[in-house]
Amino acid sequence: MRGIALAVVLLSGLVMLAGCAAPLASAPVPGALYTDVKGPLAATPLPTYSKVGTASCYSLLGLVALGDASIEAAMKNGGIKKIHHVDFKSYNLLGIYSKFTVIVYGE
Repeated sequence: MRGIALAVVLLSGLVMLAGCAAPLASAPVPGALYTDVKGPLAATPLPTYSKVGTASCYSLLGLVALGDASIEAAMKNGGIKKIHHVDFKSYNLLGIYSKFTVIVYGE
């Protein structure tokens, strides 16, 4: 009986931790073993762009998460005042290491 209770507790813990290192919910097709996708977030009618700025956040084992992946941070990093469009890139390796990047294009 004790072994069954321990197995239930361990299984419950694994289920709760299963998505901890997943790269934000924005990945349109997340992979359990590996994810490396890029997609759109927003667009404006600004006709052209010449600058690109990025901002990222990271997760290690779902235990530590750091970074500022805001559009504002990406604009500041690229010296952008007007946005043309915004993309994202989401990367995950076995739930061990995850990275989410916002890419802002503009003037």
